[in-house]
Amino acid sequence: MNLQSLLAVARGDRPADLLLTNGRVLNVYSGEIVDTAIAIADGMIAGLGHREAARIHDLEGRFVAPGFIDAHVHLESTMAVPSEYARAVLPHGTTAVAADPHEIANVLGTAGLDYMLAASEGQPLSFFFTLSSCVPATHMETAGAELAAHDLAPYIHHPRIRGLAEMMNFPGAIQGETDVLAKIALAAEAGKPVDGHAPGVSGPALQAYRAAGIASDHECTRRAEALEKLRLGLHIMVREGTGAKNLKELVPLITPANAHRFMWCSDDRHPHDLLNDGHIDAMIRTAIDMGLDPVTAVRIATLNPARYFNLQAHGAIAPGKRADLVILDALETVAVHQVYSHGQLVAEAGCVSPDLSWPEAVAAPPAMQIDPQAIDLRLKAKGECVRVIDIVPEQIVTAAGVARATVRDGLAVADPERDLLKIAVIERHRGTGRTGIGFVRGMGLIRGALASSVAHDAHNIVVVGADDRDMQTAVSQVAAMGGGLVAVCAGEVLARLALPIAGLMSPQPISAVDAQLASLLAAARQMGAALPDPFMTLSFLALPVIPSLKITDHGLVDVDRFALVPLFG
Repeated sequence: MNLQSLLAVARGDRPADLLLTNGRVLNVYSGEIVDTAIAIADGMIAGLGHREAARIHDLEGRFVAPGFIDAHVHLESTMAVPSEYARAVLPHGTTAVAADPHEIANVLGTAGLDYMLAASEGQPLSFFFTLSSCVPATHMETAGAELAAHDLAPYIHHPRIRGLAEMMNFPGAIQGETDVLAKIALAAEAGKPVDGHAPGVSGPALQAYRAAGIASDHECTRRAEALEKLRLGLHIMVREGTGAKNLKELVPLITPANAHRFMWCSDDRHPHDLLNDGHIDAMIRTAIDMGLDPVTAVRIATLNPARYFNLQAHGAIAPGKRADLVILDALETVAVHQVYSHGQLVAEAGCVSPDLSWPEAVAAPPAMQIDPQAIDLRLKAKGECVRVIDIVPEQIVTAAGVARATVRDGLAVADPERDLLKIAVIERHRGTGRTGIGFVRGMGLIRGALASSVAHDAHNIVVVGADDRDMQTAVSQVAAMGGGLVAVCAGEVLARLALPIAGLMSPQPISAVDAQLASLLAAARQMGAALPDPFMTLSFLALPVIPSLKITDHGLVDVDRFALVPLFG
């Protein structure tokens, strides 16, 4: 529909395609709930109030909210392709996402960006992207690609590229490194925001980070940290993922005076959480339960991210906006009844509409260069004590601990009776077989091993276990699948999930991915795992931009010092 046709419907000179009557509309501009009709023409909102229409649908007094927007998400963390991700979140009212394809970019470079743009084209969910700013995330790991500012430049004006993704190299931004500033300048010249990633950064360092041009942060785990960033002008993306849950800590910070500076985001969420607990709707529900005004909670999920990413057609129910609508049976419980995307009914009663048409699948790029037989996980003891990665429950930050090494035949080994497991990261992009080995506490395994090719951010193979032989078997299985997740005990594969798309995603339906992940989690529990989702936790133990102690294929990383450190000390 051209603008003249839309104006004709808005004026009442021609009938609308669809009129939704008897709705209670959440006006995120005025903060009101207004009883009115919504006229839709060719997927756009033509006007509010009664008028002639080809079809009329009575909402019977239900609430109507704008479609929800996830302000920061890594689609790859669902281990499903974009179309399957859309099937999972549309029934929960999410109609748009701002995704950072950082994971696949670290594996495949620009080929990964091209794949995500192509695979998400024409979907009933609006997929927007931010350009991955840190490929690789640091110099202390081996990624599958490197992306400089000149590699990103051809993408910056793409209509679905809405900004520069999280600047995880916060030391580089703070110190004014040339390549970092070049990427920030690229976004600034295009008039697009730069997302931040500054866990625990405070004081003058945080002020320098903000001065470099960073506009947001989604890594706040404490109220005081978020308030300091808020006061410096950063937008706060409140995160509630599978491995990192910050919502309940941060919601009390939101007031009528500052609510316009907040957004909701999921960051990294596994399929079982999406399918069983929900998405942005679950965050709104929890925030309302905690006392946040319902219209404010919805505004944080709609108008705020739309304004931040300059999505002018999204985020509100008003003439000229896309007809992305969430019909709610009840506001306080965010009970989603129906979802419209671009004026089309896409979900009802928790199910995707059977009338939806989906674009054909895009060819999937593989990525796995490793000879598991050449990997040696034995660790010669070089001292009495070792540094230990201490897991913090429900967070992706870790603590840096120390433990007495358990030594047998001159080798430092896992000691599950002390919850001291061996962990290794094995390079899988270039066939070098480089391996970093360390120890971790808090996983809880008493036997067996877990391995994955999902290991933020370089996505080498990460394996944790109570036994070297099971760890070796687990690595071999991941390589044989072309990437994926596996649980091994006493030499037997208990469960697996193949991820042949870059070692990150499966072409299967998300329900099948969820079922296989459930089998993996059940196997992990049989082996003693104490965490709700040990695979999500495992994937972040290799992320050297989240404090305090992490591990890569180069070895242990002290993130606070941003430096490699010896295991024995």
